[in-house]
Parts: sequence; C-alpha cells; structure tokens
Amino acid sequence: MKIIAGGVTAAKGFQAASTAAGIKYQNRTDMAMVYSEKPCKAAGTFTTNIVKAAPVKWDQDIVYHQPEAQVIVCNSGIANACTGEEGFGYCRETAKAAAEALGVSDNSVLVASTGVIGMQLPIQKLTNGIKAMVPGLDGSLEAGNQAAKAIMTTDTEEKEAAVEFEIGGKIVTVGGMCKGSGMIHPNMCTMLGFVTTDLNISKELLQEALSENVKDTYNMVSVDGDTSTNDTVLLLANGMAGNPEITEKNDDYQAFCEALNYINTSLAKKIAGDGEGATALFEVKIIGAESKEQAVTLSKSVVTSSLTKAAIYGHDANWGRILCAMGYSGAQFDPEKVDLYFESKAGKIKIIENGVATGYSEEEATRILSEEAVTAVADVKMGTCTATAWGCDLTYDYVKINADYRS
Repeated sequence: MKIIAGGVTAAKGFQAASTAAGIKYQNRTDMAMVYSEKPCKAAGTFTTNIVKAAPVKWDQDIVYHQPEAQVIVCNSGIANACTGEEGFGYCRETAKAAAEALGVSDNSVLVASTGVIGMQLPIQKLTNGIKAMVPGLDGSLEAGNQAAKAIMTTDTEEKEAAVEFEIGGKIVTVGGMCKGSGMIHPNMCTMLGFVTTDLNISKELLQEALSENVKDTYNMVSVDGDTSTNDTVLLLANGMAGNPEITEKNDDYQAFCEALNYINTSLAKKIAGDGEGATALFEVKIIGAESKEQAVTLSKSVVTSSLTKAAIYGHDANWGRILCAMGYSGAQFDPEKVDLYFESKAGKIKIIENGVATGYSEEEATRILSEEAVTAVADVKMGTCTATAWGCDLTYDYVKINADYRS
C-alpha cells in the first residue's frame, strides 16, 4: 500500500465540483458534488441517533434498496434535520435536479447536509448550485480538494486522504474526504465522510468492509460526546480499476480492508485533532485488556472525560482523572495493576505503576503534553487486547464557538 496525494478524485473515474450557493455562509463555497463516470456499488453507515436528518433517511433507502449510486450532493450551513416532510421533499428535489443535470436516475443520487438543525433549506439556492457545479466537474486533485473545503462548517481545515495498492495486477485507489469538528461522538458526528474507490467488489462485501471498519475508526472518535442527527459515511466503488470482482473474503479483500482502514483512520484522527477550539489531538490507547469490548469501553471513557480533556489543554499530567474515568466506565479491572504513560514526539514518561505515582518529573510531563498530538497509554495487565480512541482537549473556545453557532 502506498500513500498518495488526493481525496475523493484520486480513484479512476471520479470527479468533483464545488460552488458558493449562499445557503448560510457568505464569501465561501458551501456545496460540493462527487460524480462517478460509471455507476457504483454503494455502502453506507449512519447515525444511531433516533432523531435522523432527512438526508440520512434518503441515503439509507438508496444504500439499502437500490443497486447502484453515482452522485453525492452535499451542502454545508443547514443540516436539513428536524424539518419534517418538507425537508425530506427537498432531498427529493435535490436528487431530481442533479439527476436531470447529469442524465442519471434520481435513485442514484445521494444527498448530505451539515450545519444548523431545524432550518429549512433554501431549495432554489441548492438547485442553482447544482446547475453551477455540473459544468465544473473535474477529476483533478484540486477539484477534490475544493470539494473538501466546501463541506466544512466549523472545521478549520479540509480533511483528505488517499492510497493505492495492487490487486490482480491492477492498481487500485481508495480516497476520501470528511468534515467534522463539533457534535462529534459517532455511533454508526456532525461528521460526514465520503470515500471513493475504483475497486471491483460485490455490494455485499463493500458494505461489510465499511460496517466492520467504522467500529475501529469513526466510532472511536469523540470531540464533545454529542452524537449528531446527520452522521453519514458513504463508500462508492465504480470498478474502473479493472480487477477481477471480489466476491469472497480472500487476500484481495483483506488488502482492500487494510487500505480502507488507513483512509478511515486518517480521516477520523483529522476530525479529532480539529475539534472545535482544540489545540491538541488526544489519543488514548488501552493495552493488556482481556477483551476488545473492555478496551473500547475504557478508551472511550477516558477520551470523553471533560476533566481529562481540560487537563490536556492545561498540559497537566493529572493522571487521577484518567484512572477515575476508567473506573466509572463500567468495565471491570484492578486499578492497583494499572500502568499509565504519556507520550508525544517530545518523549515518553511513565506516570503511574500498579496504580501508584512513579515520582515522575512534572516538568518533563508538561513538556511532553505541550505538543499538538499527545497520547495516554494505559496497561491494565489482563490480556492481549487493545483499543485506541481519539479526541481533543477542551478549551475556552469550544464554549465560544457553540454559544453563538446559530448567529
């Protein structure tokens, strides 16, 4: 597997476009389109929030009940959530406008929205945006990058990743983009992820690969503990790499799963590191667990602890908060056997051993915790299972951003 430049247009046959439709934001792009030259197998994972935005319901119907998809239309600024039948109708109108402009079926158009909940979309601006984007569809990496920028809300930077690998003598590419900064606590945040590949694979295995991988990637991210109404990850495969179709879980399937894992892990970490107001990516690794479930529960409990996140912002090695968060997670372990380390590119330090402080240097710990990415590693000494969760520090700016988000 080779890491390459690009995002949703890295794979063969995929094009992208963006435009400033004026949906909510001014003086910036706020709509994006991803189009495949050939129809695609489509897979998706979606929010588990009972309150689901209209685009989630629309996309679930296409992913679960339609044989193919070919287009994604996404807007930022307004989430089209809690908008009733009128909002769902706007999904239908958006898909119809894109289908007519591109000469494809309405049922092959996926839609996505992100932004303020409860507002109705200005549908005329959306349809005008579609008309503006179709002539500008382009397969260049720059077009993909501009699309990644257009779907941002409170994100401070676009998020992309791409890799290539070989299957059956053919070069296969997987690329993706995502957005997410606040209301991030996926259970498949306001996170949207779009992954494209030119791999030839059955629809059933494409869905299985995504559903399994999401558990260890996007579902291990938390910025603020709020699971959005709009969480959506879509995976399109158009088969244009020309490899023999993957219809069973063989070595070719595993190679694809490895590539997909790299893309989704990279994008998930970008979301965590770009959490609203964040100054640091906070990674929590649990090692030595007796089961994967135990490790996941412990790591997510620590990464979502507000007190721990505040300590990370202050570069304070307040290990008691981490042990406390592990203790109320619901997972059983012996706190008197836990070893805890902090590490970053500045070094690694053992903070506690067998549940007791090691007499570490506070100055050294602060230096390690002052980097842009820091990791807490907790060894519970019960087995060989591990899990990693990603989050960020909790800063004053998080409150500032969310106190006037609708303004």
